[in-house]
Amino acid sequence: MIARTMRDERLLFFCFFEHCTRSAVEGLRLGAWRYYARLLAMGWCSVVLAACTSTPAPYGEVEGERFGKGELVQSDTNRMATLAMQQNLESLFSLMDKLYKRNPSEWPKTADSREAAMEFVRLTVLNRQGWAPLGQARDVKALSRALDAEFADDRVAAFIYSAADTVIAAHGGKTFFTMIDGLNSQAIYNAARNMEIASWILATRKKTDGSPLLLANEMGAAERNLSFEREMSKVIARLDLMAVYGTEKYRRAAIGYGQGLVGGPLMQFLPVDALATAATAATSAQ
Repeated sequence: MIARTMRDERLLFFCFFEHCTRSAVEGLRLGAWRYYARLLAMGWCSVVLAACTSTPAPYGEVEGERFGKGELVQSDTNRMATLAMQQNLESLFSLMDKLYKRNPSEWPKTADSREAAMEFVRLTVLNRQGWAPLGQARDVKALSRALDAEFADDRVAAFIYSAADTVIAAHGGKTFFTMIDGLNSQAIYNAARNMEIASWILATRKKTDGSPLLLANEMGAAERNLSFEREMSKVIARLDLMAVYGTEKYRRAAIGYGQGLVGGPLMQFLPVDALATAATAATSAQ
C-alpha cells in the first residue's frame, strides 16, 4: 500500500519508512486511520533524520567562561584583550608540553619531572617573575638568549618563558584589562612579528655541534608533525587581530555612541494594540 503511494520517491530512507510503518497500518480498515498512521510514521522518520544530521562532530564544543565580578569594569575591548591573552598563554603552555615530549633531555634541568617543570614555568610567567638561567632578562632580550646557540640550560623553559614575557610586555605587562587600561597596537603588532622571527630561528638555527636547538616540527618521508607551527600560528594570528582591533577602539566607541543617539528613538517597537488598531482602521476604510 505504502509502496504504491511512494513509488516515485528516490530516497533510501523511505524504504526504511515503509518497513517501519507496514505493521502499524496492517489490519486497519478505515482509510482515515491508515492516513494518520502514515503521517505518524513520516514524522518519526523526520525526527530520526534530523537527529542524524544535527549530531555534532566529535571535536569538542566551545565553552564560555563563567561570569566574574571583574567583568563589571571591562569594556568589550578589555574583555576581548583578556580572552586573547588567556588563549595565547594557554597556547604557549601547550607548546611547552609538546616541546618537552620531543626534547625529554630538557626538563630535568629545571625540575624532577616534566609536570613539575611545566608548573614552575607557568607560575613564573603568571607571577611576572624573572628567569634565573636567562640572567633575569625580560622581553626580547630574554628571547634572544633563549635562542642563543650557546645556551646550555633548559631551552624549552627559557623559550616559553621569554615568548610569554614578550607577549605580556606588549600588552603593558598585564594579563587582565579594565576600562582604565589601554592597548598599544604597534607594540602588539611588533610582538606578533617577534613570534614569527622566534619560530623561524628555532626551526633553522643549529647548535655548535650542528644539531637543532630544539626538535619542534617534523617533515619527513615517514611522518609529518606540524603541531608546533599550528599552535604558534594561533598566537601570531590573535596578536595581529588585537593589533588591528586596537586601532579601531575609539572609532568604534564614537560610532556606537552615534548609533545609539540616532537609532534609539527611531528603532522602537510599536505596541501590539496600536498595530491591531491600525489594521482594523485600514480594513474599515476599504
